[in-house]
Amino acid sequence: MSTRILRRWGFILFLTGLGLVAGCSTHSGSSRPSGSSYNPCRLNQASCNYNGQYEPGERDYAEQEAKRLNRAEVQRLKRGF
Repeated sequence: MSTRILRRWGFILFLTGLGLVAGCSTHSGSSRPSGSSYNPCRLNQASCNYNGQYEPGERDYAEQEAKRLNRAEVQRLKRGF
């Protein structure tokens, strides 16, 4: 009877360990989350700000692209995600 209980608890602990390992491997900080919505700037906005010099025309392009992305986000939010 005691070996049956030990086997049962051993099996339960084994499955729990597998679940923990699987959970940790999918959410580890070193791996990049899957999906197209991954944005590292959401984690640390200050690290994504550029304070250097722009090349000719680059600033205008960056501002236009930011406006385009903001309009797209507003449309996405209006649609309800």
